Parts: sequence; C-alpha cells; structure tokens
Amino acid sequence: MEQFGHRDQCAIAGIGATDFSKSSGRSVLTLATQASLAAIADAGLQPQDVDGIVRCDFDVVSHNDLANSLGVTDLSYWGACGPGGAAPAGMIGQAVGAILSGQASTILVYRSMNGRSGFRLGKGRSQELTGPIGGNGTYEEFFVPYGLASPGQMWALLAQRHMQSYGTTSEQLGHIAMACREAANSNPGAQMADRTMTMEDYLASTMISSPLRLFDYCLETDGACAVVVTSTERARDLARPPVLISAVAQGGSRDMQGGISSPILMRPDPMELPSRRVAETLYRRAGIGPSDIDVAQFYDCFTITVLVQFEDYGFCDQGEGGAFAESGAIRKGGSLPINTSGGNLSDGYIHGMSHIVEGARQMRDESTSQVPGAETCLVTSGLPISSGAMILRRDS
Repeated sequence: MEQFGHRDQCAIAGIGATDFSKSSGRSVLTLATQASLAAIADAGLQPQDVDGIVRCDFDVVSHNDLANSLGVTDLSYWGACGPGGAAPAGMIGQAVGAILSGQASTILVYRSMNGRSGFRLGKGRSQELTGPIGGNGTYEEFFVPYGLASPGQMWALLAQRHMQSYGTTSEQLGHIAMACREAANSNPGAQMADRTMTMEDYLASTMISSPLRLFDYCLETDGACAVVVTSTERARDLARPPVLISAVAQGGSRDMQGGISSPILMRPDPMELPSRRVAETLYRRAGIGPSDIDVAQFYDCFTITVLVQFEDYGFCDQGEGGAFAESGAIRKGGSLPINTSGGNLSDGYIHGMSHIVEGARQMRDESTSQVPGAETCLVTSGLPISSGAMILRRDS
C-alpha cells in the first residue's frame, strides 16, 4: 500500500438523484438541494450532520449556496475539483482526504446542472472567444478558426485515428451505444427508458462529426446527483449498507497540457490518454487488477471515449477495444457489464456523477440492471487532458 493508504477506509453512506429531463423547470440550486437531501436521508442523517461539501468546478452552485439551502450549520471543509467531467472521482478523493486528515467527518459531494434548458456544454462556443489567451479554459482561439469548435469534433478525430490505426468500425462503436441503451430500457428513470435501439437505428442516426453519429453522443440533461461520504467505521452504523471506496486515483498524461480538450491533438501521440496512468495507480492502490472487476461505469461522453478506456484499463490489448465491444462482454450477462443505468449516452448526463450513484446501487443490489454477485465496480471520470477513477467494493 502506498504511503497515503486509503484502501476501504471511507465509504459512500448515502446516494441521491433528481429526475433527469430536458427541462427541469427548476434552478440548479433547487436541483442540488433535492439530490443532496435525498442522499442525506438515504444515509439516515440530517443536514446538520454534514460538515463538508465538495463540488465540481463547473458547478454554478457554490458550497455556501448549498449549505444555506440545506440548513447546514457547521461547515468545516469545502473544496472543488475539475475540470468538468474529469471531476467526480477527484471529488470523492477530496472527500476521502478530508475525512482521513480529520478536517471533516461527513462530506456531501454533488453535481447539479441544467445541461439542456440552460448552459449546454457540448455546443460550439466560437462566438464567446473574447479576452486573454486561454479563454474558456481550453485555448479554443487556436482551434476554432480551423473549424474545431466542440468536444464532439475533437473526439471524432480520435475515433478516426483509432479506426485508421486498428481497423475499428462504426458497428463496434454501435455495440457500446446499444449496451447503454439496453440498460436504460430497464431503468424507468432514464431519459431513454422507453426508446429501444437496434444496430440499424444506430447506423441510420444523423452523422454529426464523422465518424460519430447522433447516438455516439451523450445526452443533454437537467438534473443533479449527490452522495454522502464518511468513514467506513461510521458508515456501518448508519441506515444503508456502506459502499467501500476501495481506491481512488487521478492523473494526467506524461506531458500534461493546458486547456481541457482540444490541445490533446497537438501531442506526438494523441491516443496516449491519462486513463492509462490512472489505471496503473488505481489498481496498485486497490491491490487488485482488471480481472477482479465485476461491473464498470465508464465515463461515456462519446462511444469512442468508452472504447479507448477498455484498452487503457486493461480489459483488452491496445487496438482491440472494438473487438471487445462487439464480443458481448459489455452487455448484461457478459464478463464486464457496463453503464448499467444507461450512462451518459442513455440515462442522463450529469457530468459523470450519476456513474458514482449507479456504482453504489450495484454494490447495494439496487440497480435496475443488477449484476448478480457483483463485489467490485470500476467507476471512471472524464478525459482526455486529465482523468480520475475509483473502485467501489461491497462491504463484507
């Protein structure tokens, strides 16, 4: 175990989520409050028991806004992590660090967004390029003049590179989209709960940025998710079975860059993603390997994002992510069922926070696509500039 050994010392004690929709009709503060109250109640606690709050750096709801809304009376720790979709695992890591260092005992971790009716993260933002170099946090002024204006376009270029290098096909990406959709069809709360998808449907969907089609893209969602993190010892005395945080890790690629997404294309090898290094650290800290993972919640802003993580987290060799996707391994009953609530692609896009909630559900036998006997769950956060991940474990 590393010098900072946190294996199984902290746990998720409560989980909460709002409904997911295209138009919530509520403020992001209201959404955050609703999800947080649900998580606190799920743990059998009261808002006054919370003494720490961790948020995503993209969240417009500040820690003091939420504390005031909830009625938290003794906040001794707060923090933020990012960027964006890379944040959730790091947010849990901050909570673990604060608890083990004695800065707080009961920490609320949340993400709230009106991602469809309000600020839409996936749209191009060329019209907003004002101010100093590095505006919008991703050096877009160096890419937009050449037509690269959105995250989907950047990931499309990586998908083209993978196809050219390894023979990956659109149908293989389609198997990822279909696995997520099948899980969503079993989840009444998913945005795509009542919309089935065949391979023919996938291939017929609108081409957005070649080779990525409409169904390769994540949803745009209004909603919020929250979890309560505390020590494992304390969690065992609370209302719900604790979900052990076996390990958490963050990391970047060898030559870490500024910005959020597009600068990756300037690397000597743009396919060298931070998830490779995160995986090494994570497995070392947890004391297990990929063969020990029973179910996984992969960050899925796009299908290609999931495919490259199959390789980086050691479930198949480099270049074989497409074959792994079409093998049936990732579907219900396979060796590694993925995104069992539907994920960002078909459940709802809460910047990856819903993946943590679903991971906890799996470890509590509460998923709508429960994996029988699952003892471990891998949960990953966004990439490509930096990333994070965690391994959740059922309490013995």
